[in-house]
Amino acid sequence: MTCGRRSRASRVAVLLALLPVLTAGCGGDAEDTAAPASTPAGPATPEELERLVVDEVPSGLPRVPDEAIQPPAGAKRVEDVAGYSDDPARERGVLEDYGYRHGWERFWGAGTGEGPQTGVFVDQFEAAGGADSYAEDLARNDADHYGGLLSEGSPDLPDDCRRLLVEEPDPEDGLWGPAAFAWCTRGSFSVAVSAVAGTLDDATEELGEVARDQLDRLPAG
Repeated sequence: MTCGRRSRASRVAVLLALLPVLTAGCGGDAEDTAAPASTPAGPATPEELERLVVDEVPSGLPRVPDEAIQPPAGAKRVEDVAGYSDDPARERGVLEDYGYRHGWERFWGAGTGEGPQTGVFVDQFEAAGGADSYAEDLARNDADHYGGLLSEGSPDLPDDCRRLLVEEPDPEDGLWGPAAFAWCTRGSFSVAVSAVAGTLDDATEELGEVARDQLDRLPAG
């Protein structure tokens, strides 16, 4: 399903300026993503999921405190993610169609809005189909927003990943420098990683290492 909703990963463009991202909810049905009757194995709460989220990045950037970001990073439930939208009720219905359960956000950077930045978003769904549809939707929308080359099957990333490279970002997008984004899935988990660095090579290297580390921490189910 394709819609006009901006990705949570787009928050990297403004997170250090402490501004929220507004997401425009999309209509329609999320086909083949309905929640199964039984609850899948895996973290039962955002707090359990948090223990599986990477706590440092290869570049050595300092972590940005969750509370320094508005809306705060950290634990995410349906109502939190829906709150990024200017139509939360509609957005909540879309997330429920995906089978969204909960998520966790974490960021690294100088905390000034300038310089390298890295972000990780881990979300858990009721079924793998919901995770994949969600990741595909966000990848397409960020590609539309930022431009750049969106590809699948990159040799620098694990299977089931989509990658977007933005070598010369538009200053109006709020990106400090060249950026790399990835949207991956592992079972019922969706993982989004963003990296902004001084060069595209540095951003791409950071992206690949963080994505692989994060996916390795998640159960396959």
